[in-house]
Amino acid sequence: MTRLAIIEREAKRAKTVQKFEAKRKEIFAVLDSSKASDEEKFEARLALQKLPRNSSSCRQRNRCALTGRPRGTFRKFGIARNKLRELALKGEIPGVVKASW
Repeated sequence: MTRLAIIEREAKRAKTVQKFEAKRKEIFAVLDSSKASDEEKFEARLALQKLPRNSSSCRQRNRCALTGRPRGTFRKFGIARNKLRELALKGEIPGVVKASW
């Protein structure tokens, strides 16, 4: 099991990303604009640096919803591979069957 503090940190990051999403889009619109002057792009870059690091979505980590495991997580189910296997063998995930040929 993952420590509860790490799971809470990921939840806090998700909230921060959601909070600053619109502001980051505005800043990147200025940076990507070909009509913006060099001064405007410089100001936008400074504004981007003032935002919290955790407001970037690439700092989030996919974790298992049951155990908090950071690796081997299936996006479709949101759980780790070992828990997916356990639940699938019990028949608790509809539409998932063990392959045999």
